[in-house]
Amino acid sequence: MSALMAIIAGIAGLVLGSFLNVCIYRLPRRESVNRPRSHCPACHRPLSWFENIPLLSWLVLGGRCRTCRASISVTYPLVEAVTGAVFVAGYLVYGPTPLLVVRLAFASALIVLFAIDLRHQILPNAITLPGLAIGLVCSLFLPPGWGSALAGALFGGVFPWLIAEAYLRLRGREGMGMGDFKMLAMAGAFVGWPLIYLVLMLACVLGVLIGGGALLVTRRAAATRVPFGTFIAVAALAAVFAGSEMTAAYERAVDAYLRWAGV
Repeated sequence: MSALMAIIAGIAGLVLGSFLNVCIYRLPRRESVNRPRSHCPACHRPLSWFENIPLLSWLVLGGRCRTCRASISVTYPLVEAVTGAVFVAGYLVYGPTPLLVVRLAFASALIVLFAIDLRHQILPNAITLPGLAIGLVCSLFLPPGWGSALAGALFGGVFPWLIAEAYLRLRGREGMGMGDFKMLAMAGAFVGWPLIYLVLMLACVLGVLIGGGALLVTRRAAATRVPFGTFIAVAALAAVFAGSEMTAAYERAVDAYLRWAGV
């Protein structure tokens, strides 16, 4: 029964992933996610039902529009596959509980923000601000609790903003965008304190290792903006599914170091 429910969760994730693709494509363009119906971005022909089957349609069509043969980005099946995998992981971690619904809604928002920031370097208010409100409201009834959620939202939004403001005044250029602060506040509302601290630290490490490495490899200017929201999304997903384990591992590592240092 558990295996069957995990399969159902995966299928639900694949279907929702198809809708997330719509959000990823339309939100940066300020288009409605409801109308018009799904269509080819090149020839604008409305898609038939059999062209909207997650993963399968893209594979059968060879990644091209059936009519104009325009290329269909591999992003579409990737988003569907990742969403399906996240839904399965969520079910395995949280089981059939109300918290599972909240965690999967948060994870879905993170997937959309990851893809949009990676491609357009923006984090739409249409996701971050309602997400912040939903996280705080849900915390009244479910973990992490309203006190932890409020502390997480404040720390996630205010603390990085203070650092970025100091950087702006000292260096004369922006280090982080307002969208990053709003996304961190949203993440804090969902994961609470102290997991938002873990999210921030992990996102910074990923930003330095991956973003900094990419800038060195491509030899682009140091002022080139790194899409920090993508790293926040990865870090927040890690906190959602393995935050307690990661926190415990960090504490063990600190204790081991202190014993080794004789402190």
